[in-house]
Amino acid sequence: MTEPKRYITSEELKNHKKSGDLWISIQGKVYDVSEWVNHHPGGEHPLLNLAGQDATDAFVAYHPGTAWQYLDKFFNGFYLEDYSVSDASKDYRMLVYEFSKMGLFDKKGHTTFFTMCFIGILFALSVYGVLFCESTWVHLISGGLMGFLWIQSGWLGHDSGHYQIMLTPRLNRFAQVLTGNCLAGISIEWWKWNHNSHHIACNSLDYDPDLQHMPFFAVSSKLFSSITSYFYDRKMDFDSFARFFVSNQHFTFYPVMCLARLNLWAQSLILLFSNRKVHNRIQEFVGVLIFWIWYPLLVSCLPNWGEKVMFVMASFTVSGIQHVQFCLNHFSSSVYVGPPKGNDWFEKQTNGTLGIECSSWMDWFHGGLQFQVEHHLFPRLPRRQLRKVSPFVKELCKKHGLPYNCASFWEANVMTVRTLKNAALQARDFTKPVPRNLVWEAVNTHG
Repeated sequence: MTEPKRYITSEELKNHKKSGDLWISIQGKVYDVSEWVNHHPGGEHPLLNLAGQDATDAFVAYHPGTAWQYLDKFFNGFYLEDYSVSDASKDYRMLVYEFSKMGLFDKKGHTTFFTMCFIGILFALSVYGVLFCESTWVHLISGGLMGFLWIQSGWLGHDSGHYQIMLTPRLNRFAQVLTGNCLAGISIEWWKWNHNSHHIACNSLDYDPDLQHMPFFAVSSKLFSSITSYFYDRKMDFDSFARFFVSNQHFTFYPVMCLARLNLWAQSLILLFSNRKVHNRIQEFVGVLIFWIWYPLLVSCLPNWGEKVMFVMASFTVSGIQHVQFCLNHFSSSVYVGPPKGNDWFEKQTNGTLGIECSSWMDWFHGGLQFQVEHHLFPRLPRRQLRKVSPFVKELCKKHGLPYNCASFWEANVMTVRTLKNAALQARDFTKPVPRNLVWEAVNTHG
């Protein structure tokens, strides 16, 4: 004789959302993931942020069909009494199912192969220009080529964090460490930790790390309240130091983006030397160490300090294009304060993203991020499939009255600078005093 089902309400489920007591609901069944949080491939933040609520849409977005078979070992015997699904979520899940049936999640094409070849060519040309040419102009171009290499390696690192770009998990891991750690000096584990949190809490001012750039940038005056970052677990103080930079952020945006790679390097090293649990820490560290051997060694081969600085700045400036691209997709979009919610997944992803209009021959330049809405709704979808599914996503957004925001590359830049300028003008209101703080604390507010 089967035992009767046990039910809890959504309000009761909300009581289980702290470390050591994490419950989530998926399609009305409740799972205890308190122990799994330490082993979750996507890191702890997605589970911490979505605990105490239904997370079906997020689970569907990030997990293949084969993952469902592993859920039962976390089932705690309870069902959600008031479980319901919105019409938008029903259509979204149906679209995921249809794409899976069409095999779109598995058809990756030859994007990785061509990108790898392109990276190899860029690396060879840059090294050749430094070692075998004496022209200052060639050295400048070589630095620019290194920047393009970092951009392309960044696209591969981004893709490999969302889905398997190689034939096997081991080869996929090799591609991650090679393109991220070894060639760009960025820990792929840091990237996945940061980027997964961004996707789950898209455009939440206190949960999304991609909007937490105090004291240098603030996309909303809501950040002037010195809110707490739940990603970095620290208060983002809006003091006199932050006010000075934010007040001029529409002028400093592009110069800072040219140096943004320094922050990625710093964040990678901070994570690897921290007490946080880092998967494959030794492997990650060795990969980053390889970068810090070959890149300074290559720069040292240039004839004088002027050309060395020129080479590095050319690398930084060109790779800064990618940092701008990341900002364009979200800085001018709708933001909110608070944790992400599982029952409005579709709505939050569409409201918080901006796509970039471009011809198909320019897809290599944007690395798939030009289809930002599609990417956020279907993060496991290979880059080459995003253009194909775009009409379906537009139709779904139109059906449910949700925005499908898209602009040209130029228009997106204008929108981003306008957003920064609006916040800057509000920050210039000196009628309200700000708390004093140490410069060191302000500089480290974002990591």
